[in-house]
Amino acid sequence: MNDIQPILINIADYEVAGAGANGLSYNHKTDPNLMLKLYNPGKRQQALSEMLIARKVFETGIPTPEPGDFVTDGERYGIRFRRIPGKKSYARAVGDNPSRVAEYAAEFAQMCHRLHDTRVDTSLFGNVKDHHLKLLADNPFFTPDQKQKLEAFIRQTPDTDTALHGDLQFGNAIFDAEGHRYFIDLGDFAYGHPMFDLGMVYLCCKVTDPDFIREAFHMEPETAAAFWDAFAPVYFGPGADLAALEREARLYAGLTTLVVERDTKMPMTRIRTALAPLFE
Repeated sequence: MNDIQPILINIADYEVAGAGANGLSYNHKTDPNLMLKLYNPGKRQQALSEMLIARKVFETGIPTPEPGDFVTDGERYGIRFRRIPGKKSYARAVGDNPSRVAEYAAEFAQMCHRLHDTRVDTSLFGNVKDHHLKLLADNPFFTPDQKQKLEAFIRQTPDTDTALHGDLQFGNAIFDAEGHRYFIDLGDFAYGHPMFDLGMVYLCCKVTDPDFIREAFHMEPETAAAFWDAFAPVYFGPGADLAALEREARLYAGLTTLVVERDTKMPMTRIRTALAPLFE
C-alpha cells in the first residue's frame, strides 16, 4: 500500500468547500464533476487508507461518490472524488429546516437499514470488534477492571458480515436535488454488528456535548435528540422495544470514547457516562 505514489496537484485550481475534523474539502474551479478531500498535514497514511477502502466500498455497490486518485498538494495528502452537484448532508438539512427533522430522520434511517442489509466479503474489510479490542488494549485511561468489563461487552456482541460505515452520523450521509443519497467519509468502513454503527448515531443525537452539536451539526441539541426519536422507529420497525434498544445503543455510543480518546489523548467524561451500566 505504501508503494502508491500520489499525484501532485495545484491547489490553486480548487476552492474550499467545507471543513472537518481531519481536513478540508474543495471543489474544482472549472470542472464541476471534481471535488477534493485533503487531510491535515501528517495524515498521508490515513488518506491513502481511506482511498483504498472507498474504492472497495464503491465496488460493492453501496451508494458513495466515486473515488479517484490519491493526490498531494506538496504538503497534505488526499483523494479526488466525483463531485455530487448540489449535495447537502442530513445534518445541514436538519439544521436549515428543523421542522422537517422527522422527514430527514426517516430518510436517513432507510439508508442505514439498506446499508446494514448489505453483506460484504470479510476478506476485504476489517472486523469492527477487532478494531475496538485493539483500541481498548491501547487505551491508557480505563482501569484494568473497566477494561475487563469492556472487553467482555465487545466480545459478547454477535458476529455478522454486515456492512458498517464506521462513522455513521447524519453529517456523513448526503443527498442531491434529484433525491439520490450517498454515504461519505468511509475511512473506518468495516463489517460487524449494526449496533456499533447505531451507537455512533445515538452518540451524535443524545450524548455529544451540546456546543459540539451546534458547531459540527448546525442544530440545537433538542433537534438532534428529536432526530433519534424519529430515526429509531423507522430503523427498527413496528413492534420494536424502542426503550430497550435505546439503552443498548447508548452503551455502544459509550464505546466510541475509545476512538475519541485515541485522537484527543484525554478521557472523555461525557461519553464515558454512557458506559456506567457496564461498570456497576
